[in-house]
Amino acid sequence: MGSVIPLKKEIDNSYTELKNLVENRLDNVNQQIKYRLASEINLIHKMTDYHLKSGGKRIRPLLTLAAAKLCGYKDGNRDVNLAACVELIHNATLLHDDVIDNSELRRGNKTSNSIWGNQSSILVGDYLFSRCFEMMVEDGSEEILKLLSSTSSRIAQGEVLQLEYKGEIDILEETYFDIINMKTAALFAASTKVGACIVNKNKKEKDALESYGRNLGLTFQIADDALDYYSTRTIFGKEIGKDFFEGKVTLPIIFICQKADKEEKLYLKKIFKKKIRSKQDFNETQNLIKKYNSINSCFKRAEHFVNISYNALNIFNPSKEKTVLQNLTSYSLERSF
Repeated sequence: MGSVIPLKKEIDNSYTELKNLVENRLDNVNQQIKYRLASEINLIHKMTDYHLKSGGKRIRPLLTLAAAKLCGYKDGNRDVNLAACVELIHNATLLHDDVIDNSELRRGNKTSNSIWGNQSSILVGDYLFSRCFEMMVEDGSEEILKLLSSTSSRIAQGEVLQLEYKGEIDILEETYFDIINMKTAALFAASTKVGACIVNKNKKEKDALESYGRNLGLTFQIADDALDYYSTRTIFGKEIGKDFFEGKVTLPIIFICQKADKEEKLYLKKIFKKKIRSKQDFNETQNLIKKYNSINSCFKRAEHFVNISYNALNIFNPSKEKTVLQNLTSYSLERSF
């Protein structure tokens, strides 16, 4: 699998269908975020405006809006406000992540920290978190406050755990899944469960939407980690090999280590212990990925989570919302960006 997976028309349509499903409510989310982030501090205004305009598909707030609609939410703006909360949490973590990773490019644009510096990016990330928590308190639901605050904590723990294992090629597959469960899947799970919490659905329906979101998030992250080794910058929107050059050991590398001979493992261990890895190191690693078919292994593993995510919604009656959300599970796996 040395080339980018062709973007299938039906997969692309599933994302478009998700946006169409919630109609103009995503625009309302964007307006709410803009309103909430308004500040008299000029630097905050410039940085938040730049960061939010830099792209992103708004998958997480779309999931909140769609889940709320699936559960029958019609009147009021709680879905919009909480979808905005979810997106603020996500963007706050991105600002912090770019500092930790010394990233210079995200979504095809220069990162905020590469323009304004690390200190400003950390502080503005904190500002996004603080605004988010104000909105959670205003919503008035103790259940949702607990859910989103604990999710923020899990994301931070996942990032720290990943940092702890940086450069360790002997990381267990189980540990890798612990990391992505916390740093990525937790917010997907919260995004969808919030939709059921707004309408006070029963525990089974809340759990079903949480399972849907969590397994969708796991699929999304596995695809992301695989794309990092074989996509292209123009499609992916960030530096290819970013995880490799940062010394992050992800599933493609773990699969190599499960099959590689002693010499190959020693080679990988040596280059992942380097402070700086070269383009040649990356090319050699890609050759090992091709040799052991690691990308296909990643997608086969992800198919397991796709199936769980898809089937989690079987508890709900047939509806357009259910169909669109189930179609999205394949999009998360087969996207090429």
